[in-house]
This record gives sequence, C-alpha cells and structure tokens, in this order.
Amino acid sequence: MPETIISASILNSDLADLKGIAVLVDESGAKWLHFDVMDGEFVENITFGSSVLHAVKPFSHAFLDVHLMVMHPQRQIKLFADAGADMITFHVESSCDPKAVIDEIHSLGVRAGIALKPGTPVSAAAPYIADADMVLVMTVEPGYGGQGFMHGMLDKIREVRALAPDKDIEVDGGINAETSKLVGEAGANVLVVGTYLFRSPDIREAVASLLPR
Repeated sequence: MPETIISASILNSDLADLKGIAVLVDESGAKWLHFDVMDGEFVENITFGSSVLHAVKPFSHAFLDVHLMVMHPQRQIKLFADAGADMITFHVESSCDPKAVIDEIHSLGVRAGIALKPGTPVSAAAPYIADADMVLVMTVEPGYGGQGFMHGMLDKIREVRALAPDKDIEVDGGINAETSKLVGEAGANVLVVGTYLFRSPDIREAVASLLPR
C-alpha cells in the first residue's frame, strides 16, 4: 500500500492568517495542504476560490491538494491548475462527464482524484478509478468541517482498496488519532485532517499521532 500522508485542511484553521498556517503546516510534518472548495450549489457553504490557493502557494512547500465540492468542476479546473494545484479531486455526483474531467486535469499536468459522498456506492466511481490517480472517500457529509466520523464508511474504503491496490485512497472527515488507525487498517493512506490538527496544543505531535508506528 502507498505511504501514509497527512493532508492538513485549512478549512478549520485560522483563516485570518493563511500565510502563517502554510508555514506551520510545512513545519508540522504534514506533506499535503488541503483546500476544500465549496460553491454554495453542490453544498450549501461557500469557501475558497483559486485566488486563495494562488496567494498561499508562495509560502508553502507542501503538495497542494484541492477538493472541488462544486456542481460544475470543469469551470474550476484550469483556474486551480494555473494557481498551482498539484492534485484536483472532483465529485462523481457533480454535473460532468468524469472521464472528460480526469482527462482535462491530466492535460494541465495535474494529478486527478475522484470523490464519493457517503451515500454514493463505489460502483459509481468504479469505471473511472483506473484513469484517476486517487479516490477520495468522504467519511462525513461534505459541506462543513468538524463533523463526526461515519464508521459505516470503513467497508467502502476496503471496497475501493480492493479495486485500487496501488493507488492513493484519501479520506476526509472526522479523522483523529483513533479514527486514523481504523481508516489505515481499512486501506486509506491519505488522511485529510483539519479540526484535530489546528485545535491541538502541538500540531507536530498531532501529526505524529496520525502516522503508523
């Protein structure tokens, strides 16, 4: 299985100091920086546009991990690629042709991920897994940070891992020192973590607690 990677989500960080957050994440041991992009249509909330990624990039050495929770991902792909995204993940439930979106992301030199909401079966993404670089299994309902982990998603992670033994499998929602072990055992290797990291007294210790020992 690929190595375990921590993707620090800025959604529940100090949004008034994203430059400082980028530096803090670099120093924490987390290798990826995660941007939750919400459009107010696919989910109710609205968060970041590509200009935020562009502003943060000069202060970060992390791999920039963009999660598009948007209804029309094809409208955002080039904007985020031009802003410096390293991975762009979109939802199979959005209004798009998933294969065409994956191809467009790759054409811009960016890695492509495909995401599944909790209620969406793995079969919806199965036709596209071979072309994607990563599969994101949501372990909370998308749209808000700080939700509780949905234990029922562990079987979905196992199902995806069986279909994609060598690919990155990302999980997003409710990840902490306890749930990180559960998702790791199920087959996930990229852990999106926000609340647990940024509310910990020592972010370095928090990151270390999420990694296999």
